[in-house]
Amino acid sequence: MMELTMNPRRLFLALLIGVIASITAAPSLRAEDAAGTAKTRIEALIAHVRGLEGAKFVRNGSEYSAANAAEFLAKKWQAHEKDIHTPAEFIEQVATKSSTTGKPYVIRSKDGKETNCGPYLTEQLKKLEGAQKK
Repeated sequence: MMELTMNPRRLFLALLIGVIASITAAPSLRAEDAAGTAKTRIEALIAHVRGLEGAKFVRNGSEYSAANAAEFLAKKWQAHEKDIHTPAEFIEQVATKSSTTGKPYVIRSKDGKETNCGPYLTEQLKKLEGAQKK
């Protein structure tokens, strides 16, 4: 029967290569996982806007339904996706204000109360992240 042995130097090199491979692979796996989490949270924010029953989304002085607002935010996100890596960046770069006029996006609830979209979605993100930690 043949005995499988490795000299100590080769064993050390094999172990070292394995450790280096696992260390270098781990950050990319974490980055993919974080990207998936970010995408999921952004999608949840867009879905939240879509579900704002009776609310109007005011953009550059015109009113839109919650469904139209969600569609608009999703398309704007898609157009800028390469520059957006976190839900906070999505809120700041896509969902806070018009990139053409600089006017803030506003959510007008059924009762007429108006809230700037950026701070509103930031609060929703905090709630979402708090719920996911539990």
